[in-house]
Amino acid sequence: MPEAPEAASPAVLLLELGHRARLAASLPELEFLLVNDTRLLAPYRQAALWREAGGVAALSGVVQPDRNAPYAQWLARACAHLARADGDTARAVSAADLPDELGAQWREWLPPQGVWLPLRMLEEPDARPAGGLLLAGADPVAPTLLPLLTEWSRIWCHAWRALQRARPWSWDAWRNRARSRPAAAGRGGRRPGLWAACALLAAGAIPVRLSVLAPGELVAAQPAVLRAPLDGVVAQIHVQPNQIVKQGQPLFSLDEAQIASRLQVAQQALSTAEAEYRQFAQMALGDPRSKAQLAALAGKIGERRAEQAFLAEQLGRASVTAPRDGMVLFDSPSEWIGKPVQTGERVMRVADPDAVEIEAWVPVGDAIPLAEGAPLRLYLAADPLTAVQGRVRYMAYDAVARPDGSYAYRLRASLDQAQGPRIGLKGTAKLQGERVPLAYWILRKPWAAIRQFVAL
Repeated sequence: MPEAPEAASPAVLLLELGHRARLAASLPELEFLLVNDTRLLAPYRQAALWREAGGVAALSGVVQPDRNAPYAQWLARACAHLARADGDTARAVSAADLPDELGAQWREWLPPQGVWLPLRMLEEPDARPAGGLLLAGADPVAPTLLPLLTEWSRIWCHAWRALQRARPWSWDAWRNRARSRPAAAGRGGRRPGLWAACALLAAGAIPVRLSVLAPGELVAAQPAVLRAPLDGVVAQIHVQPNQIVKQGQPLFSLDEAQIASRLQVAQQALSTAEAEYRQFAQMALGDPRSKAQLAALAGKIGERRAEQAFLAEQLGRASVTAPRDGMVLFDSPSEWIGKPVQTGERVMRVADPDAVEIEAWVPVGDAIPLAEGAPLRLYLAADPLTAVQGRVRYMAYDAVARPDGSYAYRLRASLDQAQGPRIGLKGTAKLQGERVPLAYWILRKPWAAIRQFVAL
């Protein structure tokens, strides 16, 4: 842009600024013009453009302000306070016009003298200012320049609104239309759209219970889990699935051939060590060197006995019995016979057939706050018309991987009725949380999807 004449009158400078504002091709360019070229009318060292909708929008000498910086945050609070005053003309301001907390920081961020220019950025002529320009310098601005600054602010707002109309689908344009409607309604009387908006807001505030759906099933409550006591191969299953068993009844056994052979070898080694010890004990009566070896042979006997006792214990553990009365739960016996297992691998469970509870897997995206005792209903696939009622007992803190590759939180719920359907039935669980506004209930999932898509 051409430079303004240095000795030009204020009126000519005002015309030059208006010409530059009309030539601005974008809103950022127009905002840059306001904070940097206003010094043609009045001297200042720092300038800040503040908008009620977005805070600090532009700073003099800065291409892009950091709104999270302490200086920008203080400016936003100070300008918001100055904007509350009545009037739409330029006026001189200082630290005395701010509350004590904000005024005490004025000297830290700005020169002592300032000017506040309210900006009427909305389309409606009687709408209140929606922004402002703060100028700060070492010397006060002459009172004769304040009317020129006021006129310049109005010229700039006119150019700003013209650029907004050229971008009818921008976010700022929609926001300004929404803010200008209350003022138009106040002048033109009541409108049906206002009543419709009020009715929509009232409907959105209706409290409803937040609920989600999750896959669930009926499982045994606190079953006794039977695991492989040692590494080996399952040799025999003594019971059938869902069979009622008594405490101490054999359930399954591992192949004992390998352990039995090792035990036989250990017993033979023990017998050999004992015979060797007896031989050296007889020789020690006349041979001092044989007597010196008795201690080593006694230690060897103890080692062989410990090995024999360990293998005998392993052989006894190869057969697993029921730890309590109940129903035994496992897959087909033919799938287990001959299957190699490792120590600690789960083979079957023994559970009380009357102790049933609900297990549900809540997806990560549906993990709503659920208090202990929150209501839950399980709609079984075998009987979808009848819901199994329950109360949440606990919900895991950590999500675990599911067979389908997703992550979910394990949830357990106790049944309200004493006896429910049998263990193993699957269905869909409906979890009910706290009451929330209807608008939140409708927009929760779409808003979450939008935030993940745009990374907000």
